[in-house]
Amino acid sequence: MKKLWMTVVITLLMGAGFLNAGDPTSRVFPRSKTKFAVITNGGEKIVDLKGQDYIVVSLREKGADGIAYAIDRDGVVWWAAVISSGAKGHETPSGIFTIFRKERFYMSKAHPDPNGVNNMDFSLWFTQQGHAIHMGNDDAMSHGCIHVGAKGAKSMFNWAKKGQTKVVITREHYLPFVYYDLRKSGYKEHSQTPAYIKAYLKTMKPIAPNTNK
Repeated sequence: MKKLWMTVVITLLMGAGFLNAGDPTSRVFPRSKTKFAVITNGGEKIVDLKGQDYIVVSLREKGADGIAYAIDRDGVVWWAAVISSGAKGHETPSGIFTIFRKERFYMSKAHPDPNGVNNMDFSLWFTQQGHAIHMGNDDAMSHGCIHVGAKGAKSMFNWAKKGQTKVVITREHYLPFVYYDLRKSGYKEHSQTPAYIKAYLKTMKPIAPNTNK
């Protein structure tokens, strides 16, 4: 069991995936903390990640959280961090993937920093098209990657295992399924909680743990 580092939350808080990497037709709908309905042109598939390590990324888009959650195989949400994701025209693909590559230090080849500074450190690649979770500006939309602040990026990088840890990318809210977990671990809104999260919390209906199976 790992400690939930709430200071990064809204305190604010090669391996193949289940789908072809970068499938633009997929949609992922959380059904509980561990279960997800994956919709493709071929139909619907229910994926249960109970007993596995996984990261849920609820994209920085309207109708989603703008947060990444790291959940261990015991079902503990041990980290949550504000993120940014793909800008319009560079949308991050939804789906369930497996981390297949890790790089502690990395400079984007497609979008290098003009000052020669690494701009993709702590990279966790989850598609063959170049999508990764990595350290970056969590308030600036990306070319498709998931930007996480320094503490969150480092913590998830050290924890995630190549070929094992799953990445769930969803365009839906996930917070209702883990809200009580976060509260129990000490979550508390404050003056630095992003406005879009505060607005959602006013209307959100948390799902009780005993029904979140």
